[in-house]
Amino acid sequence: MQGKIIAFSAPSGAGKTTIVHRMLERIPELSFSISACTRDRRGRSETNGKDYHFISVQEFQDKIRHDEFVEWEEVYEGAFYGTLKSEIERIWESGKHAVLDVDVKGGLSIKEFYKDRALAVFVKPPSLEILEQRLRARATDSAASISSRLYKANFELAFEDRFDEVIVNDDLDTATAQAEKLVRDFIQADAEIL
Repeated sequence: MQGKIIAFSAPSGAGKTTIVHRMLERIPELSFSISACTRDRRGRSETNGKDYHFISVQEFQDKIRHDEFVEWEEVYEGAFYGTLKSEIERIWESGKHAVLDVDVKGGLSIKEFYKDRALAVFVKPPSLEILEQRLRARATDSAASISSRLYKANFELAFEDRFDEVIVNDDLDTATAQAEKLVRDFIQADAEIL
């Protein structure tokens, strides 16, 4: 079996992380690709090595210099995120497909790097107003951070047409069902040819 990659991207707060976790519960052929980042953990809900590889800015920059990332970006000033090549290889060597929870630029970079082996899915909020409500309800970001995220979301929405598929997350159960069908169809595509 040749491993594949499914990259879920969205503006912050659109629901991609929840959808990715549901995909992992429902599709046993998937394994989560743990991104590296330089930001602090959000409360006690995030675990190093499970949700992210939390590393220093210096470590991250060393890995960039050594070409250890498939993709990386400075998402916000001083906040780097990236997908390690070693993570993708680890998943493929285990006989599974990699599922990623990445920002919009990262999703497009993954698609460009892996071509037909990658499915790039854009998760879209129903509106910027609803996205703002979700970010405020999450209660993990300052008002300035929410404002910055909304500004960036408005920019990121312009890239949705560059993704393979777009899911509007108006209702989480409906969006999850759509995502599950897309992922299963993508995984099965080569199996049917063989």
